[in-house]
Amino acid sequence: MRDGKTKSVALRGLAAAALLATLGGAAPGGALEVSVAGLRSAKGMVSACLTRDPARFPKCQHDPAALRFKRAAGDRTPIRFTAVPSGSYALAILHDENGNGKLDTALMGIPKEGFGFSRNPKVAFGPPRFRAAAFPVANTPLSQNVKMRYFL
Repeated sequence: MRDGKTKSVALRGLAAAALLATLGGAAPGGALEVSVAGLRSAKGMVSACLTRDPARFPKCQHDPAALRFKRAAGDRTPIRFTAVPSGSYALAILHDENGNGKLDTALMGIPKEGFGFSRNPKVAFGPPRFRAAAFPVANTPLSQNVKMRYFL
């Protein structure tokens, strides 16, 4: 009986180790690397917000699941998000040149500072819809190249 019990415990231990190795070997989500092109200056901050909630795009306000990133505008390294859960996401980027934490606007809401979106959709009157900027994230690394836009 003791040999049977020992074998059973050993087999369960091997099965648990195999399961842990399988789970531990895979990242809990995908990785996203974002290159930002066309910054007008090295002043201020660059902020990025990655969301899968269409109602919260592009500002991501009150979105506890949104992933955020902030760095000095002079830092040219790519923006990286790791372990992003699978799903459909959209990315908004702001070049906050004066560092006040918001997109400054002129008359009629025209942005004074730079902005950009994943997939670089056309922008006419207001930000693009979520589906125009959305892209899928899975368990494989991917990249987005975002071109900054300035109206003023």
